[in-house]
Amino acid sequence: MDITPPLGITAVTAGYMSGFGNGFETEALPGALPVGRNSPQRCAYGLYAEQLSGSPFTAPRASNQRSWLYRIRPTVSHIGRFRKAALPFWVSAPDTAEHDLPIQPLRWDPLPIPSEKLTFLTGMRTITTAGDVASQTGMAAHIALVTTSMAGETFWNADAEMLVVPQSGSLRFRTEFGVIDTAPGEICVIPRGVKFRVEVAAPARAYVCENYGGAFTLPERGPIGANCMANQRDFLSPVAAYEDIEDTHRVVVKWGGVFWESEIGHSPLDVVAWHGNYAPYKYDLRRYSPVGPILFDHADPSIFTCLTAPSETPGTANIDFVLFPERWMVAENTFRPPWYHMNLMSEFMGLIYGQYDAKPQGFVPGGFSLHNCMLPHGPDAEAFEKASTVELKPHKLEGTMAFMFETRLAQRVTAFAASLPQLQAGYRDCWSGLRKTFDPSRP
Repeated sequence: MDITPPLGITAVTAGYMSGFGNGFETEALPGALPVGRNSPQRCAYGLYAEQLSGSPFTAPRASNQRSWLYRIRPTVSHIGRFRKAALPFWVSAPDTAEHDLPIQPLRWDPLPIPSEKLTFLTGMRTITTAGDVASQTGMAAHIALVTTSMAGETFWNADAEMLVVPQSGSLRFRTEFGVIDTAPGEICVIPRGVKFRVEVAAPARAYVCENYGGAFTLPERGPIGANCMANQRDFLSPVAAYEDIEDTHRVVVKWGGVFWESEIGHSPLDVVAWHGNYAPYKYDLRRYSPVGPILFDHADPSIFTCLTAPSETPGTANIDFVLFPERWMVAENTFRPPWYHMNLMSEFMGLIYGQYDAKPQGFVPGGFSLHNCMLPHGPDAEAFEKASTVELKPHKLEGTMAFMFETRLAQRVTAFAASLPQLQAGYRDCWSGLRKTFDPSRP
Protein backbone atom coordinates (compact mmCIF):
# COMPACT_ATOMS: atom_id res chain seq x y z
CA MET A 1 0.00 0.00 0.00
CA ASP A 2 1.31 3.40 -0.96
CA ILE A 3 -0.10 5.67 1.74
CA THR A 4 1.95 8.76 2.47
CA PRO A 5 1.94 9.49 6.22
CA PRO A 6 1.60 12.96 7.71
CA LEU A 7 4.56 14.58 9.44
CA GLY A 8 5.18 13.10 12.88
CA ILE A 9 4.47 9.44 12.12
CA THR A 10 7.43 7.19 12.82
CA ALA A 11 6.56 4.09 10.77
CA VAL A 12 5.28 3.89 7.21
CA THR A 13 5.66 0.17 6.59
CA ALA A 14 4.31 -2.42 8.98
CA GLY A 15 6.52 -4.75 11.00
CA TYR A 16 5.26 -7.75 12.95
CA MET A 17 5.92 -10.19 15.75
CA SER A 18 4.78 -13.79 15.39
CA GLY A 19 2.51 -15.78 17.71
CA PHE A 20 -1.05 -15.91 19.04
CA GLY A 21 -1.50 -14.42 22.50
CA ASN A 22 2.23 -14.17 23.15
CA GLY A 23 3.74 -11.94 25.80
CA PHE A 24 5.27 -9.50 23.31
CA GLU A 25 7.61 -6.60 23.93
CA THR A 26 8.54 -3.90 21.43
CA GLU A 27 9.90 -0.35 21.44
CA ALA A 28 10.18 2.32 18.76
CA LEU A 29 12.96 4.12 20.68
CA PRO A 30 15.84 2.30 22.38
CA GLY A 31 15.34 2.02 26.13
CA ALA A 32 11.71 3.17 26.06
CA LEU A 33 10.56 -0.14 27.53
CA PRO A 34 11.26 -0.53 31.28
CA VAL A 35 13.30 -3.59 32.18
CA GLY A 36 12.10 -5.87 34.95
CA ARG A 37 9.16 -3.69 36.00
CA ASN A 38 5.94 -2.19 34.63
CA SER A 39 5.56 1.19 36.31
CA PRO A 40 8.83 2.89 37.24
CA GLN A 41 8.82 6.15 39.16
CA ARG A 42 9.94 7.96 36.02
CA CYS A 43 9.65 6.44 32.55
CA ALA A 44 12.31 6.96 29.89
CA TYR A 45 11.85 9.88 27.46
CA GLY A 46 9.27 11.43 29.78
CA LEU A 47 6.65 8.85 28.81
CA TYR A 48 3.58 7.82 30.80
CA ALA A 49 2.94 4.19 31.79
CA GLU A 50 -0.61 2.95 31.24
CA GLN A 51 -2.17 -0.51 31.45
CA LEU A 52 -4.89 -1.63 29.03
CA SER A 53 -6.80 -4.64 30.35
CA GLY A 54 -8.90 -6.95 28.20
CA SER A 55 -10.02 -9.15 31.09
CA PRO A 56 -10.76 -8.72 34.81
CA PHE A 57 -7.61 -8.33 36.90
CA THR A 58 -8.34 -11.65 38.66
CA ALA A 59 -8.96 -13.73 35.52
CA PRO A 60 -6.95 -16.99 35.46
CA ARG A 61 -3.48 -16.60 34.00
CA ALA A 62 -4.45 -18.58 30.87
CA SER A 63 -7.21 -16.09 30.02
CA ASN A 64 -5.79 -12.93 31.61
CA GLN A 65 -5.21 -10.27 28.97
CA ARG A 66 -3.38 -7.01 29.50
CA SER A 67 -0.68 -4.86 27.99
CA TRP A 68 1.45 -2.04 29.37
CA LEU A 69 1.74 0.98 27.11
CA TYR A 70 4.43 3.67 27.37
CA ARG A 71 3.01 6.71 25.68
CA ILE A 72 3.51 10.43 25.20
CA ARG A 73 0.23 11.21 26.99
CA PRO A 74 -2.10 8.91 28.95
CA THR A 75 -5.54 8.20 27.53
CA VAL A 76 -7.19 10.58 29.99
CA SER A 77 -5.50 13.32 27.96
CA HIS A 78 -6.89 11.93 24.71
CA ILE A 79 -10.48 12.88 25.38
CA GLY A 80 -12.24 16.21 25.46
CA ARG A 81 -15.84 17.04 26.29
CA PHE A 82 -17.88 14.28 24.66
CA ARG A 83 -21.02 14.88 22.62
CA LYS A 84 -23.12 12.37 20.72
CA ALA A 85 -22.06 11.58 17.15
CA ALA A 86 -24.34 10.38 14.36
CA LEU A 87 -23.48 7.13 12.57
CA PRO A 88 -27.02 6.03 11.70
CA PHE A 89 -26.11 2.98 9.60
CA TRP A 90 -24.08 1.36 12.41
CA VAL A 91 -26.57 -0.45 14.68
CA SER A 92 -26.05 -2.37 17.94
CA ALA A 93 -28.10 -5.13 19.56
CA PRO A 94 -30.82 -5.18 20.61
CA ASP A 95 -32.13 -3.67 17.40
CA THR A 96 -35.80 -2.76 17.76
CA ALA A 97 -36.42 -1.27 14.31
CA GLU A 98 -39.42 -2.92 12.66
CA HIS A 99 -39.66 -4.49 9.21
CA ASP A 100 -41.79 -7.16 7.56
CA LEU A 101 -39.08 -9.47 6.27
CA PRO A 102 -40.33 -13.04 6.92
CA ILE A 103 -38.26 -15.74 8.60
CA GLN A 104 -36.48 -17.69 5.86
CA PRO A 105 -32.99 -18.17 4.45
CA LEU A 106 -31.77 -14.89 3.00
CA ARG A 107 -29.07 -13.86 0.55
CA TRP A 108 -27.82 -10.54 -0.79
CA ASP A 109 -25.75 -9.51 -3.79
CA PRO A 110 -22.64 -7.43 -3.02
CA LEU A 111 -23.23 -3.86 -1.88
CA PRO A 112 -21.66 -1.59 -4.51
CA ILE A 113 -18.83 0.65 -3.40
CA PRO A 114 -20.20 4.19 -3.85
CA SER A 115 -18.40 7.17 -5.32
CA GLU A 116 -19.09 9.36 -2.27
CA LYS A 117 -16.44 9.82 0.41
CA LEU A 118 -16.92 7.21 3.13
CA THR A 119 -14.47 6.36 5.89
CA PHE A 120 -14.34 3.09 7.81
CA LEU A 121 -16.76 4.71 10.29
CA THR A 122 -19.21 6.48 7.99
CA GLY A 123 -19.17 3.57 5.53
CA MET A 124 -20.19 0.93 8.09
CA ARG A 125 -23.50 -0.76 7.21
CA THR A 126 -25.02 -3.12 9.79
CA ILE A 127 -26.69 -6.22 8.32
CA THR A 128 -27.56 -8.30 11.42
CA THR A 129 -27.40 -8.03 15.20
CA ALA A 130 -27.72 -10.65 17.94
CA GLY A 131 -27.82 -10.53 21.73
CA ASP A 132 -27.34 -7.39 23.80
CA VAL A 133 -24.36 -5.06 23.70
CA ALA A 134 -25.00 -3.94 27.30
CA SER A 135 -24.84 -7.47 28.71
CA GLN A 136 -21.79 -8.28 26.55
CA THR A 137 -23.40 -11.16 24.69
CA GLY A 138 -23.83 -11.66 20.97
CA MET A 139 -22.51 -9.89 17.91
CA ALA A 140 -23.24 -7.72 14.91
CA ALA A 141 -22.34 -8.35 11.26
CA HIS A 142 -21.54 -5.40 9.02
CA ILE A 143 -20.34 -4.49 5.56
CA ALA A 144 -17.77 -1.67 5.50
CA LEU A 145 -17.62 0.43 2.33
CA VAL A 146 -14.46 2.57 2.46
CA THR A 147 -13.49 5.13 -0.18
CA THR A 148 -11.31 7.52 1.82
CA SER A 149 -8.94 7.39 4.77
CA MET A 150 -9.79 8.51 8.27
CA ALA A 151 -7.79 11.74 8.41
CA GLY A 152 -7.29 13.58 11.68
CA GLU A 153 -9.54 11.20 13.59
CA THR A 154 -9.20 8.07 15.71
CA PHE A 155 -11.73 5.51 16.90
CA TRP A 156 -12.03 3.02 19.69
CA ASN A 157 -14.80 0.51 20.31
CA ALA A 158 -15.61 0.14 24.00
CA ASP A 159 -18.42 -2.32 23.17
CA ALA A 160 -16.75 -4.98 21.14
CA GLU A 161 -13.74 -6.70 19.67
CA MET A 162 -13.73 -6.20 15.88
CA LEU A 163 -12.84 -8.85 13.31
CA VAL A 164 -12.36 -7.31 9.85
CA VAL A 165 -12.32 -9.43 6.68
CA PRO A 166 -11.23 -7.41 3.62
CA GLN A 167 -12.98 -8.58 0.44
CA SER A 168 -12.05 -5.95 -2.14
CA GLY A 169 -9.15 -3.55 -1.77
CA SER A 170 -6.61 -3.22 1.04
CA LEU A 171 -6.94 -1.63 4.46
CA ARG A 172 -4.21 -0.18 6.67
CA PHE A 173 -4.98 -0.17 10.40
CA ARG A 174 -2.84 2.43 12.12
CA THR A 175 -3.27 1.44 15.76
CA GLU A 176 -1.76 2.66 19.00
CA PHE A 177 0.20 -0.63 19.06
CA GLY A 178 1.60 -0.24 15.53
CA VAL A 179 0.64 -0.62 11.87
CA ILE A 180 -1.24 -3.56 10.33
CA ASP A 181 -1.71 -3.91 6.57
CA THR A 182 -4.41 -6.25 5.28
CA ALA A 183 -5.64 -7.39 1.87
CA PRO A 184 -8.29 -9.86 0.68
CA GLY A 185 -7.38 -13.28 2.05
CA GLU A 186 -6.27 -11.81 5.39
CA ILE A 187 -8.08 -10.67 8.53
CA CYS A 188 -7.38 -8.09 11.22
CA VAL A 189 -8.65 -8.33 14.80
CA ILE A 190 -8.81 -5.14 16.90
CA PRO A 191 -9.39 -5.82 20.62
CA ARG A 192 -11.97 -3.88 22.59
CA GLY A 193 -10.69 -0.46 23.63
CA VAL A 194 -7.73 -0.27 21.22
CA LYS A 195 -7.46 3.05 19.38
CA PHE A 196 -7.02 3.01 15.61
CA ARG A 197 -7.81 4.62 12.32
CA VAL A 198 -8.18 3.02 8.89
CA GLU A 199 -6.42 4.28 5.77
CA VAL A 200 -6.94 3.27 2.13
CA ALA A 201 -5.09 3.93 -1.11
CA ALA A 202 -8.13 2.88 -3.19
CA PRO A 203 -11.79 2.04 -2.48
CA ALA A 204 -12.30 -1.09 -0.40
CA ARG A 205 -15.06 -3.34 0.90
CA ALA A 206 -14.87 -5.58 3.97
CA TYR A 207 -16.98 -7.83 6.15
CA VAL A 208 -16.87 -6.85 9.84
CA CYS A 209 -17.89 -8.83 12.92
CA GLU A 210 -18.40 -7.03 16.24
CA ASN A 211 -17.90 -9.50 19.09
CA TYR A 212 -19.72 -8.28 22.21
CA GLY A 213 -18.62 -11.29 24.27
CA GLY A 214 -15.35 -12.90 25.34
CA ALA A 215 -12.33 -12.40 23.10
CA PHE A 216 -11.60 -14.61 20.12
CA THR A 217 -9.19 -17.41 20.81
CA LEU A 218 -7.97 -20.53 19.02
CA PRO A 219 -10.34 -23.50 19.25
CA GLU A 220 -9.28 -26.71 20.94
CA ARG A 221 -8.18 -29.35 18.46
CA GLY A 222 -9.42 -32.30 20.51
CA PRO A 223 -8.56 -35.66 18.91
CA ILE A 224 -6.98 -33.85 15.94
CA GLY A 225 -4.01 -33.31 18.26
CA ALA A 226 -1.24 -30.74 18.12
CA ASN A 227 -1.25 -29.70 14.46
CA CYS A 228 -3.37 -28.35 11.58
CA MET A 229 -6.18 -25.81 11.59
CA ALA A 230 -4.81 -22.36 12.57
CA ASN A 231 -1.28 -22.37 13.99
CA GLN A 232 -0.11 -19.82 16.58
CA ARG A 233 3.00 -18.87 14.62
CA ASP A 234 0.97 -17.46 11.72
CA PHE A 235 -0.71 -14.72 13.75
CA LEU A 236 1.14 -11.41 13.60
CA SER A 237 1.02 -8.45 16.00
CA PRO A 238 2.59 -5.10 15.09
CA VAL A 239 5.83 -3.64 16.36
CA ALA A 240 5.62 -0.29 18.17
CA ALA A 241 5.16 2.79 15.98
CA TYR A 242 4.05 6.13 17.38
CA GLU A 243 2.78 9.51 16.21
CA ASP A 244 3.89 12.80 17.75
CA ILE A 245 1.47 15.17 16.02
CA GLU A 246 0.28 18.43 17.58
CA ASP A 247 -2.85 19.29 15.60
CA THR A 248 -6.63 19.22 15.92
CA HIS A 249 -7.80 15.65 16.19
CA ARG A 250 -11.27 14.07 16.41
CA VAL A 251 -11.75 11.12 18.76
CA VAL A 252 -14.80 8.86 18.27
CA VAL A 253 -15.83 6.25 20.85
CA LYS A 254 -18.57 3.61 20.62
CA TRP A 255 -19.90 2.96 24.13
CA GLY A 256 -23.20 1.31 25.04
CA GLY A 257 -24.29 1.24 21.42
CA VAL A 258 -23.99 5.03 21.17
CA PHE A 259 -21.27 7.02 19.39
CA TRP A 260 -19.51 9.90 21.12
CA GLU A 261 -16.99 12.38 19.78
CA SER A 262 -14.64 15.03 21.10
CA GLU A 263 -11.77 17.17 19.84
CA ILE A 264 -8.24 17.22 21.19
CA GLY A 265 -5.06 18.93 20.07
CA HIS A 266 -2.85 15.92 19.29
CA SER A 267 -2.85 12.36 17.95
CA PRO A 268 -3.71 9.65 20.52
CA LEU A 269 -1.68 7.03 18.61
CA ASP A 270 1.35 7.92 20.69
CA VAL A 271 2.55 4.62 22.18
CA VAL A 272 6.35 4.52 21.93
CA ALA A 273 6.75 1.07 23.51
CA TRP A 274 4.51 -1.71 24.81
CA HIS A 275 4.58 -5.19 26.23
CA GLY A 276 1.87 -7.75 26.99
CA ASN A 277 -0.58 -10.15 25.38
CA TYR A 278 -3.53 -7.82 24.64
CA ALA A 279 -2.88 -6.43 21.17
CA PRO A 280 -4.30 -6.30 17.65
CA TYR A 281 -3.23 -8.96 15.17
CA LYS A 282 -3.57 -10.13 11.58
CA TYR A 283 -3.77 -13.59 10.03
CA ASP A 284 -3.43 -14.90 6.47
CA LEU A 285 -6.43 -17.19 5.94
CA ARG A 286 -4.53 -19.13 3.27
CA ARG A 287 -2.28 -20.50 6.01
CA TYR A 288 -5.21 -22.32 7.61
CA SER A 289 -4.53 -26.08 7.36
CA PRO A 290 -7.89 -27.80 6.84
CA VAL A 291 -8.65 -31.33 7.99
CA GLY A 292 -11.45 -33.57 6.81
CA PRO A 293 -12.71 -37.10 6.13
CA ILE A 294 -10.36 -39.27 4.07
CA LEU A 295 -12.59 -42.33 3.64
CA PHE A 296 -16.33 -41.56 3.81
CA ASP A 297 -18.96 -39.12 5.10
CA HIS A 298 -18.87 -35.35 5.57
CA ALA A 299 -17.56 -34.01 8.88
CA ASP A 300 -19.26 -31.23 10.82
CA PRO A 301 -18.25 -27.71 9.74
CA SER A 302 -16.71 -27.20 13.19
CA ILE A 303 -13.51 -28.72 11.77
CA PHE A 304 -13.12 -25.45 9.85
CA THR A 305 -13.19 -23.19 12.93
CA CYS A 306 -10.35 -20.67 12.73
CA LEU A 307 -11.21 -18.57 15.80
CA THR A 308 -13.83 -18.96 18.52
CA ALA A 309 -15.28 -16.63 21.13
CA PRO A 310 -16.53 -18.95 23.89
CA SER A 311 -19.68 -18.45 25.92
CA GLU A 312 -20.35 -19.46 29.52
CA THR A 313 -21.68 -22.81 28.19
CA PRO A 314 -18.84 -25.23 27.35
CA GLY A 315 -18.83 -26.19 23.68
CA THR A 316 -21.25 -23.42 22.70
CA ALA A 317 -19.67 -20.37 21.11
CA ASN A 318 -20.80 -16.79 21.36
CA ILE A 319 -19.19 -16.57 17.88
CA ASP A 320 -17.26 -19.00 15.72
CA PHE A 321 -15.27 -17.69 12.77
CA VAL A 322 -15.35 -20.59 10.31
CA LEU A 323 -13.40 -20.89 7.04
CA PHE A 324 -14.05 -22.83 3.85
CA PRO A 325 -10.70 -22.62 2.03
CA GLU A 326 -9.09 -24.58 -0.79
CA ARG A 327 -9.12 -28.30 0.02
CA TRP A 328 -9.22 -31.77 -1.47
CA MET A 329 -12.49 -33.74 -1.55
CA VAL A 330 -11.70 -37.47 -1.48
CA ALA A 331 -14.45 -39.26 0.49
CA GLU A 332 -15.85 -42.31 -1.30
CA ASN A 333 -19.55 -43.16 -1.62
CA THR A 334 -20.29 -39.80 -0.01
CA PHE A 335 -22.41 -36.75 -0.75
CA ARG A 336 -19.53 -34.29 -0.56
CA PRO A 337 -21.12 -30.82 -0.25
CA PRO A 338 -22.56 -29.76 3.13
CA TRP A 339 -25.62 -31.81 3.92
CA TYR A 340 -29.13 -30.45 4.48
CA HIS A 341 -29.59 -29.43 8.05
CA MET A 342 -31.26 -27.36 10.76
CA ASN A 343 -29.23 -26.44 13.80
CA LEU A 344 -29.01 -24.18 16.85
CA MET A 345 -26.35 -21.87 15.44
CA SER A 346 -27.14 -18.86 13.22
CA GLU A 347 -24.86 -18.46 10.21
CA PHE A 348 -23.89 -15.19 8.53
CA MET A 349 -21.85 -16.24 5.50
CA GLY A 350 -19.61 -14.27 3.15
CA LEU A 351 -17.54 -15.11 0.10
CA ILE A 352 -14.15 -13.39 -0.25
CA TYR A 353 -13.25 -14.88 -3.62
CA GLY A 354 -13.99 -17.86 -5.83
CA GLN A 355 -17.07 -20.09 -5.70
CA TYR A 356 -18.76 -21.86 -2.79
CA ASP A 357 -19.36 -25.53 -3.63
CA ALA A 358 -22.88 -25.77 -2.16
CA LYS A 359 -24.13 -22.64 -3.97
CA PRO A 360 -22.61 -22.51 -7.47
CA GLN A 361 -25.14 -19.92 -8.68
CA GLY A 362 -26.13 -16.58 -7.16
CA PHE A 363 -23.59 -16.47 -4.32
CA VAL A 364 -20.77 -14.25 -5.57
CA PRO A 365 -17.72 -12.63 -3.95
CA GLY A 366 -18.79 -9.71 -1.81
CA GLY A 367 -22.26 -11.20 -1.32
CA PHE A 368 -23.56 -12.56 1.95
CA SER A 369 -26.30 -14.80 3.30
CA LEU A 370 -28.10 -15.50 6.57
CA HIS A 371 -29.33 -18.92 7.70
CA ASN A 372 -30.79 -18.42 11.14
CA CYS A 373 -31.11 -20.99 13.93
CA MET A 374 -33.66 -23.76 13.40
CA LEU A 375 -34.37 -22.71 9.82
CA PRO A 376 -33.51 -25.25 7.08
CA HIS A 377 -30.75 -24.82 4.54
CA GLY A 378 -28.35 -26.81 2.40
CA PRO A 379 -27.16 -27.29 -1.19
CA ASP A 380 -29.27 -25.87 -3.99
CA ALA A 381 -30.88 -28.15 -6.57
CA GLU A 382 -28.00 -27.86 -9.03
CA ALA A 383 -25.38 -28.73 -6.40
CA PHE A 384 -27.45 -31.67 -5.14
CA GLU A 385 -27.96 -33.12 -8.59
CA LYS A 386 -24.30 -32.84 -9.49
CA ALA A 387 -22.99 -34.21 -6.19
CA SER A 388 -25.45 -37.13 -6.30
CA THR A 389 -24.46 -38.31 -9.79
CA VAL A 390 -20.84 -37.27 -10.36
CA GLU A 391 -18.12 -39.90 -10.59
CA LEU A 392 -16.31 -39.69 -7.27
CA LYS A 393 -12.66 -39.01 -7.94
CA PRO A 394 -10.27 -36.95 -5.80
CA HIS A 395 -11.23 -33.36 -6.53
CA LYS A 396 -9.62 -30.14 -5.36
CA LEU A 397 -11.67 -27.05 -4.63
CA GLU A 398 -9.36 -24.30 -5.83
CA GLY A 399 -9.36 -20.51 -5.75
CA THR A 400 -12.07 -20.24 -3.11
CA MET A 401 -12.40 -18.65 0.33
CA ALA A 402 -15.74 -18.46 2.11
CA PHE A 403 -16.41 -17.92 5.80
CA MET A 404 -19.12 -17.76 8.45
CA PHE A 405 -19.76 -15.60 11.50
CA GLU A 406 -21.68 -18.23 13.45
CA THR A 407 -23.41 -17.53 16.76
CA ARG A 408 -25.61 -19.41 19.23
CA LEU A 409 -28.06 -16.46 19.12
CA ALA A 410 -30.66 -15.59 16.51
CA GLN A 411 -29.45 -12.84 14.18
CA ARG A 412 -31.95 -10.07 13.55
CA VAL A 413 -31.83 -8.40 10.14
CA THR A 414 -31.65 -4.61 10.32
CA ALA A 415 -34.25 -2.43 8.63
CA PHE A 416 -31.45 -1.17 6.37
CA ALA A 417 -30.55 -4.69 5.20
CA ALA A 418 -34.21 -5.69 4.83
CA SER A 419 -34.80 -2.83 2.39
CA LEU A 420 -31.68 -3.26 0.26
CA PRO A 421 -32.26 -3.75 -3.48
CA GLN A 422 -29.44 -6.32 -3.32
CA LEU A 423 -31.64 -8.67 -1.25
CA GLN A 424 -32.33 -11.62 -3.54
CA ALA A 425 -36.10 -12.03 -3.64
CA GLY A 426 -35.77 -15.38 -5.38
CA TYR A 427 -33.15 -16.98 -3.14
CA ARG A 428 -35.71 -19.43 -1.75
CA ASP A 429 -36.24 -20.71 -5.30
CA CYS A 430 -32.77 -22.28 -5.40
CA TRP A 431 -34.36 -25.30 -3.70
CA SER A 432 -37.50 -25.37 -5.87
CA GLY A 433 -35.87 -27.76 -8.32
CA LEU A 434 -35.43 -30.47 -5.70
CA ARG A 435 -37.69 -33.16 -7.11
CA LYS A 436 -39.23 -36.17 -5.47
CA THR A 437 -37.14 -39.26 -6.27
CA PHE A 438 -38.67 -41.63 -3.72
CA ASP A 439 -39.51 -45.06 -5.14
CA PRO A 440 -40.57 -47.76 -2.60
CA SER A 441 -40.02 -50.48 -5.18
CA ARG A 442 -36.38 -49.61 -5.74
CA PRO A 443 -33.90 -49.68 -2.82
